[in-house]
Amino acid sequence: MANRHRNETVYVGVYLARLELPWARSLKEKRAVVKPVAEKLKAHFPVSVARLEGLNAHTWEVIGASALSSDAVWLEGLLNSVDAFVRSIAECRVSASRIELAPWPNLDRVE
Repeated sequence: MANRHRNETVYVGVYLARLELPWARSLKEKRAVVKPVAEKLKAHFPVSVARLEGLNAHTWEVIGASALSSDAVWLEGLLNSVDAFVRSIAECRVSASRIELAPWPNLDRVE
């Protein structure tokens, strides 16, 4: 049986954001904002989410989201929506963010 998707490229999309919480005085206060942000992202979008850097810092943290798709335009739109969602959260400020897409060879091309 022929695979009709044999020549499709899979794209890996990654979103990174540095969240600033200058008002937070403890890790507990920061986690009370960042952890729900990560959970809401997973609930609203088809992405995997991780807290990546600044876990022991009181006033900032880097979070990341990733997804896979054979449609690069859709994937970029998804990650732009993730960025807009994170930026809409009043309790923190996004000081920097980045979206990257990379083609990934499908299994038919793996030796």
